[in-house]
Amino acid sequence: MAYESFNILTSTAVPLPIENVDTDQIIPARFLKATERVGFGDNLFRDWRYHPDNSPKTDFVLNDSTYTGKILVGGKNFGSGSSREHAAWAIYDYGFRCVISSFFADIFRGNCLNIGVLPVQVSAEFLEKTFAAIYANPDTTLEVNLPEQTVTLLATGEKESFEINSYKKSNMMNGFDDIDYLLNIKANIQEFSKTLPL
Repeated sequence: MAYESFNILTSTAVPLPIENVDTDQIIPARFLKATERVGFGDNLFRDWRYHPDNSPKTDFVLNDSTYTGKILVGGKNFGSGSSREHAAWAIYDYGFRCVISSFFADIFRGNCLNIGVLPVQVSAEFLEKTFAAIYANPDTTLEVNLPEQTVTLLATGEKESFEINSYKKSNMMNGFDDIDYLLNIKANIQEFSKTLPL
């Protein structure tokens, strides 16, 4: 498998209520030198997390032990800017498996789906309820159910559905990237090729 399969994720969440978070903020360009998907989590939101002397900025949420979990809840228009796939790599490598927002940049959304991060787009109203619940109680738990395509605030039972491409949904539930998918149906491809004229 290319990445950990995703079915139902039950986790606390980290709130980042900032709109228009772009990919250069997620992973600054100076850290794009590697071609493998590992090590990028160390520099996730690097300039927001650290001072120039590499000391942590105590007021940034990733440096606040109050908030933990595998779900990142972001503001509207998350992942805008350049198309660098390293932004999705950094989020996955840090340990997040899901990002919730009221709107995602299309390329960022696709990059996430290709490497095992589920982008869950909800209404602005549900997003605000989610932020409010997390700030009221950092132990607030969310359930992200990919088979049912729902996200639920477990304390209240408030739930909202989300959309996802059926092909990408199947791949995420199997832990497949596009190459894994093709390898999985290799025998079918070979059989079909035999029916084609020479």
